[in-house]
Amino acid sequence: MVNQASVRDDGSGGQPEGVVGNLAEFANDAATLVELQAKLAALDFKEAMARAAIPLVLIAVGVALILASLPVALLGVAWLLASALSLGTGWAFLLTAAVAAALAAVIAWVSLTEVRGSFASFRHTREELIRNISWIRTVLVHSGRSSPRGRI
Repeated sequence: MVNQASVRDDGSGGQPEGVVGNLAEFANDAATLVELQAKLAALDFKEAMARAAIPLVLIAVGVALILASLPVALLGVAWLLASALSLGTGWAFLLTAAVAAALAAVIAWVSLTEVRGSFASFRHTREELIRNISWIRTVLVHSGRSSPRGRI
């Protein structure tokens, strides 16, 4: 029996010591990162909404005014065109509608470019997410590898 190796059951199931602890620590760190990422996204969303508030209100006011006054104004312009250019009423209506649609498209395009620019603050969230994912990858790649120790 002296030549036989002794077997001890330390309850680790053959796993290296600390694997469960390291896994729990990693899971805790990952959960913390997710929580912090969500908080950062919420802050960026608040900042973006603060920037977008005025352009969105202006868009709403502009749309309301266009909707309220457009039929009357277009009819008036069309009647004026018809009488001033000796056009048929139908042609004057079509010409007026085309010009009004082009003007509305320009206004909508300018407003949309302003709203799009207000969401640039999510840059912080995107950068932090990239750093967090890189950290998780690094931890996963290097986990289970023993750190080099000084050799004699």
